[in-house]
Amino acid sequence: MRVHLPNSAHLSNIGGFLAQLDASDPTDLRFSMHDRWVSVHPFTLAIAACLGAQCRRAGGSVTAETYDHASVRYLVRMGLFNALGVEAPVEITEHEASGRFIPLTNIRSAEDLKAAITDLVPLLHAPPAVADPIRYVFSEMVRNVLEHAGSPVGAYVCAQYYKKSNRIAIGIADFGVGIQDTMKRFHRVTDDASAIRLALQPGFTGTTSRIGGTEFNAGAGLFFTKSIASLSRNIFLLYSGEALFKLLRQPQDQLTLNADPAMDRHRFLKVPDWPGTAIGIDIAVREDVEFSALLNEIRKAYSIDVKKRKKAYYKKIQFR
Repeated sequence: MRVHLPNSAHLSNIGGFLAQLDASDPTDLRFSMHDRWVSVHPFTLAIAACLGAQCRRAGGSVTAETYDHASVRYLVRMGLFNALGVEAPVEITEHEASGRFIPLTNIRSAEDLKAAITDLVPLLHAPPAVADPIRYVFSEMVRNVLEHAGSPVGAYVCAQYYKKSNRIAIGIADFGVGIQDTMKRFHRVTDDASAIRLALQPGFTGTTSRIGGTEFNAGAGLFFTKSIASLSRNIFLLYSGEALFKLLRQPQDQLTLNADPAMDRHRFLKVPDWPGTAIGIDIAVREDVEFSALLNEIRKAYSIDVKKRKKAYYKKIQFR
């Protein structure tokens, strides 16, 4: 396995990071970074942490090529070297994380998720009307891992608040079975891209073939997450297998909710195989963005689309 942190790897320019990613051999992990400076999204750190945990679990060895530059201190504080299982190249004085970032955190249970959400709240710097929907999205993304992924190392999450742009960046990754294996149990999917496209549509879940899901899982989590990013005009990544869905920033005058992600302004990228699932999202934390109203619009779009598909399905059935 190999993971390299380039000088810049955010959701808008993630291609350079992914081009050098290799998750194929769990018994050997080589970690490296740019020799002068590094600026990366939590998405990349969550992926690197998963590789480190999986390598240690397999009894493999981790080698790290590091440098002593200013960026390294940030990586140390985010807990990257602890997650990789290697000695940090520098010693730091740890400053309080609350309200600024969530370091890499391993989540394996509902209790771990609850603690992570508690850490997330002060990071939002927002009143409940703004904070609650973002907290819901975070909870849904991680809960999907716990319920469906079958990841032997659980999920790794981290987040960063950017005061200047008033934006929160969140990364979540697991080393589980991936979206295609989850969806194909009850739905017809042909490859990773088609599985991702289906998983992003409301009412489809890997727990049942029933349109609209079940009372315990309605197949809404990923659709809600994509919609929050879309309506706040930010980027969202969903990566599993050899496919990555990238939601691009929506034009200001075209903010609509699409049940089918193929109708969004987006790209599907062919990428190195990732066995599990990784999610990256940026969310603007602004009081002028009425997230409670947006959630109502998302719920409305979900309900309308599920009803339309149910109607079309039963129309096809002919009783003789």
